[in-house]
Amino acid sequence: MTAKTTMIERSIVIAAPAARITPLLSDLHRWVEWSPWEGQDPNLQRTYGGEPGAVGSTYAWKGNRKAGAGDMTVTRIAADEVDVDLRFTAPFRSTSVAAFRLAEDDQASDSTRVVWTMTSPQNLMAKVMGMFMDMDKLVGGDFEKGLGKLKAAVEH
Repeated sequence: MTAKTTMIERSIVIAAPAARITPLLSDLHRWVEWSPWEGQDPNLQRTYGGEPGAVGSTYAWKGNRKAGAGDMTVTRIAADEVDVDLRFTAPFRSTSVAAFRLAEDDQASDSTRVVWTMTSPQNLMAKVMGMFMDMDKLVGGDFEKGLGKLKAAVEH
């Protein structure tokens, strides 16, 4: 029996080759440049581990109610993809896999389509939350904001 999952996905085209985008995704220190959740808590506590931009590097945060708490681990880095395991510990517990896929855009030369996907097991908390809010709409808006900031950071 396969566990049910929830998937959220958004994409954007960035006027740059994948080689200029991947470092902003694989180096968790650089997420402050584009993360849609950056700035939710001016007193956010951050802890980094491992070699920046390498598989196994980590980032943990602890903040106010809006920022919550959790950690991320980079699990895969390739020229055209970065995968990150994400674990929230507050305001609720959850696990997800964030995947970034980069592909040359067919419509614009020297441009890359970045697809950001988050897949989460549909546990009891996810089912309950899904009854009261549209998670795709809620988190999808954050993904759109983050991809817009990533585009601005790369293209500046």
